[in-house]
Amino acid sequence: MQTKILPVDKDSLTEAKNIIFSGGVVAIPTETVYGLGANAFDDDAVRKIFQIKGRPNDNPLIAHVHKAYDLSQIVDEIPAYAIKLQQAFLPGPLTLVYPSKNKVSKYVSCGLDTLAVRVPSHEGAQAFLKEVGIPIVAPSANLSRHVSPTSAGHVYDDFNGKIPLVLDGGECVGGIESTVCDCTGEVPVILRPGLITREMIAEVVGACETYVPDLKKGEKVKSPGVLYKHYSPRCKTKLYACEDGENARLTIERELQNGQRVAVLCETNRVSEFERAGVKCLPLGNSQEEMAANLYKLLRAAEGVCDVLIGIEPKEKDGVMIGVLNRLRKACCSEDIAHEKPKN
Repeated sequence: MQTKILPVDKDSLTEAKNIIFSGGVVAIPTETVYGLGANAFDDDAVRKIFQIKGRPNDNPLIAHVHKAYDLSQIVDEIPAYAIKLQQAFLPGPLTLVYPSKNKVSKYVSCGLDTLAVRVPSHEGAQAFLKEVGIPIVAPSANLSRHVSPTSAGHVYDDFNGKIPLVLDGGECVGGIESTVCDCTGEVPVILRPGLITREMIAEVVGACETYVPDLKKGEKVKSPGVLYKHYSPRCKTKLYACEDGENARLTIERELQNGQRVAVLCETNRVSEFERAGVKCLPLGNSQEEMAANLYKLLRAAEGVCDVLIGIEPKEKDGVMIGVLNRLRKACCSEDIAHEKPKN
């Protein structure tokens, strides 16, 4: 199979639509990360996404729709607070979970009676979703557990020869996946942190809680990105707390003595602490938005410049940084701690 990268235009949208309605898979841009899209009503197409990505079959998918799509076709009981959230944040990087009408493929929600729905703000994504006119399931367009893609080139690196088309919408500006918020209870509950924070949601609807899974009770996964080691570069990783610079420097020295190429991922204003001969510094930025936008791009870049990536957690722990730290910790952790309760 030849994988084409095409700009989003009339011709490429027509080609993408034909692939979707033939049961195929197309990579699409969004404002957060690129997604691997398929017809949400087509069992075989949805299963194909799990197969291509190597995605665990208990990890639910998100249905993406255009901004004028009638949600009553696929979900039930949209509470008043969810309507307020729609009005405040959509289109945008917020996924809302509703009771499902079970109209989409049974493989989308992995046995749950809910459906996660997102309305991306990216113009290319909206053009594609309007062209097809149906819900499109679109998990991040990367091999399972690899770093999420923020450019068409990232998608191509993972899926060249495995999918027919990547719609190139430029570099993603958000950088981390959407916030996922459960709207099936009395108050919204964040299942996965992202660019829309708990404080932002609470300001609109008055209250917002945060969910922490308890796997010991055999609980089903309610959202993508909750379990497993995720977002990991193809190099050895070590992560240190922001105040643990001394131990990070000792590790850098030891790895250099062992002949390893070392890179350090840290806030831009800390680069001078770790910059030295033989060490490549990857500056995340200084603002929360910069660090979110740069994280995956730099994790991918690390694969080409180092054998060992030393991550230094940013100082800030609130707001958007909750989502950034969530991804950074999953990217750098070992499998046995990937399921632990977040520190923040």
